[in-house]
Amino acid sequence: MQTGASRRLAAFAAGLAWEQVPAEVRHAAKRCLVNFFATAIAGSGEPALDKACGVLGAFSGPSSSTVIGRDERPDMLWASFLNAASANVFDFDDTHIPTIIHPTAPVAPVVFALAENRPLRGEELLLAFILGVEIECRIGNAVSPSHYSRGWHITSTCGTFGAAFAAGKILGFGEGQFLDALGNASAQASGLVETLGTMSKSISVGNAARNGLLSALLAADGFSGPALPLEGPRGFLEVTAEKPDLAILLDGLGTRWEILSNTFKPYPCGVVLNPVIDACLTLRGKPGFDAAAIEKITLTGHPLLRQRTDRPGVATGRLSQVSAQHAVAISLLTGKAGLPEFSDESVADPAVRALGEKLSFVDDPAFDVEGARVEITLACGNLAVTVEKARGSLGNPLSDAELEDKLKVLSRYRGRSFDIDRLLSAIWALDRTDDAGAVMKHAAGH
Repeated sequence: MQTGASRRLAAFAAGLAWEQVPAEVRHAAKRCLVNFFATAIAGSGEPALDKACGVLGAFSGPSSSTVIGRDERPDMLWASFLNAASANVFDFDDTHIPTIIHPTAPVAPVVFALAENRPLRGEELLLAFILGVEIECRIGNAVSPSHYSRGWHITSTCGTFGAAFAAGKILGFGEGQFLDALGNASAQASGLVETLGTMSKSISVGNAARNGLLSALLAADGFSGPALPLEGPRGFLEVTAEKPDLAILLDGLGTRWEILSNTFKPYPCGVVLNPVIDACLTLRGKPGFDAAAIEKITLTGHPLLRQRTDRPGVATGRLSQVSAQHAVAISLLTGKAGLPEFSDESVADPAVRALGEKLSFVDDPAFDVEGARVEITLACGNLAVTVEKARGSLGNPLSDAELEDKLKVLSRYRGRSFDIDRLLSAIWALDRTDDAGAVMKHAAGH
């Protein structure tokens, strides 16, 4: 492979200044953070987080950092782990197209942990966050689609690099230190698709943030890495992808921003299920609809839809987040698709399970991942709805107001008291504050 990719990314990171970032990119970063706090607050009370806090608390260093939605105050490394895990635990966080990386969960916890432990202006935090998202998504572009199909969990693997670069920017790295951080991250970038639907997924997402921060802290102290961590013959790209794409990794660096290809979910499930749920909710409003009379359900979409969501008979709420059978059945039966609909209780409903068993897939490469068609066969005929651009997709994005509403709804789900208006004001005004860490004062709740 062509050499120099790792060093070019390092040089870009070292030279990137706030003034080079377009206004639309700055605003996109704030949108990501509104969504991040929404999903992290909602996920912070999950059993996986309770267990992780219980185990990790014994190994924490000095109390210094906020855990969103909780009372614990561990060190920066464990706070980064926990906040990343909670942001992703419901699979309700943002999604980069086309890699399907959830870019904010591994990066935002790191920049906020650092902001609570050193003086940091808001524009410095936003710049570091934007850089981290850019790096992880470009590396994701370079290894897609074979990386995910091989079984690598791309948020966990590529997110480690994003977290390392974000931390390095706050720490004031030059090109050489960024290169070392990249090498240190390459030694720790891991995660498997096999863990989806289980608590184990939260380990690799949490580690993406923690290991990325650790990679940068080590590099700051001269902990050196390989010269070609990405493009070397045994580097990350060659090992984890069939045909890595150096062109897409580097082309348009500094002019084409990956954060503008980020999307936000209206439903707590795999992003490929969004158009499916849209279609099902629309079907419920059609004349002649009767859930009790459904004989067959045919789901047509991009082959990736079947590959990622053909999971009949799931037994847990976590697994239901990546099950088309559950998503279709619950939305057709209830007309809802929020967190309660992807819970253990909903999965245990015999009516949901029975309706899900009537689903079959049709692969159609003409669809992209933002579209799908759902057809139901009734005793009296057929009803069908085709969705070309799902709600929340690049072609049909959620508005700022809808993201704010998402934060308000998910904060109520958590069952703690939050001053959401102050939190929102702090996020939207980040680029005008001298104390970026102050945002976290509104995120713990009580």
